[in-house]
Amino acid sequence: MSRATTVPRPVYVLALGIFAMVTSEFVVAGLMPQLAEGLDATVPEVGYLITAYAAAMALGGPFLTVALMRMCQKSALYVLFAVFLAGNVLAATATDYAVMLVARIVTGVASQAFFGIGVSLAAQLASPEARARALGTAMNGLMLGTLLGLPLATLVGEHLGWRAAFWAISLLTAVAALCTAVGVPRPGRPEGGLSFRQELDTFRNPRLWLVLSTSTLIIGATFAAFSYFNPLLTEVTGFGTGTVPLLLIAYGAASVLGNSVVARFADRHTLPVLFTGLTLNALFLAGLALLADLPVPAVVCMMGIGLVGVTMNPAMITRVHRTANARPLVNTIHSSFITLGIIIGSSVGGLTVSGFGLRGPVWLGAGLAVLGLLTLVPDLRRRGRDRGRGGEPVVAEVEKELCAARG
Repeated sequence: MSRATTVPRPVYVLALGIFAMVTSEFVVAGLMPQLAEGLDATVPEVGYLITAYAAAMALGGPFLTVALMRMCQKSALYVLFAVFLAGNVLAATATDYAVMLVARIVTGVASQAFFGIGVSLAAQLASPEARARALGTAMNGLMLGTLLGLPLATLVGEHLGWRAAFWAISLLTAVAALCTAVGVPRPGRPEGGLSFRQELDTFRNPRLWLVLSTSTLIIGATFAAFSYFNPLLTEVTGFGTGTVPLLLIAYGAASVLGNSVVARFADRHTLPVLFTGLTLNALFLAGLALLADLPVPAVVCMMGIGLVGVTMNPAMITRVHRTANARPLVNTIHSSFITLGIIIGSSVGGLTVSGFGLRGPVWLGAGLAVLGLLTLVPDLRRRGRDRGRGGEPVVAEVEKELCAARG
């Protein structure tokens, strides 16, 4: 493999930082009973901590990114590590629910901004030929956070107490910050840096909002089902509670595999990858809704969702970069739209349970995937027209977008 297509080593360091952020994001879900007892709160109130974290990511992350725009990206990462570490230390020492709520808001805002700046830096460090693979490598931090970070943090919390879980995440954050200091170069501001007003002008492009909506629907479709896998698999499929964690680990492994495959094809085949992924996801979601009472088909469909769900991230990010640019603000706003998908999938999915049972969220996911396919239609038609002219406009445009993304 040539050096031009090799993922730079600093990208793996950035993936470690994302791994720490994602582990912190999901830790509350794994320690709900312990947190409820320790903070003298109800389980639903602890659930609101997850909502607060997601809302802080979606709404606060872009503002923090704007505040750090004038700093070089590596220095901005130091600031975000410090804020994120402070939030987790505050969580580990929280004496009541209010303090924990503040801690989750602080860590949520820092996490979203880190994602935006980290993804921008990963794209900047890689050559155009290796950009999607670099983004996929960075996104593996997210996949491994779900696969390993969540169960490990839960294991620590169950055996050593919920405070120990937050202290462990704090230690992981410090290690990631140290690795970033040693292993990530200092690139300064991206070439062709824009003023804040020029950054905002990027969002005047209507096509960008359509592209962002695709990402929301892809993630919303997946999380509508993922959020209710546990009760669906136990109450409808009939698996024991001890089997479900193993199935979720297998689901996470399928996501890591799918992410790596998508990253290899996302650069040259962005739209086909997204179209194929959404089509398969709609079919797997519909299959799970129809066959949830049959163990083998249910597991097959569940693994299929893992392969083609959140694994579309490298292709989603590549499409956003080619439509706008690869700068931190665009990446952070994109991440906010992804978070919006999580909120829609989990919250609206919950509303469907009362009317349609535990299959309701899965049917919702299938519907969101179909809507996601419809948002691809304008770009697919445009791609077809360009191919009808001989294909050269497509090649020229992709080269232009790749050059723009390096800014």
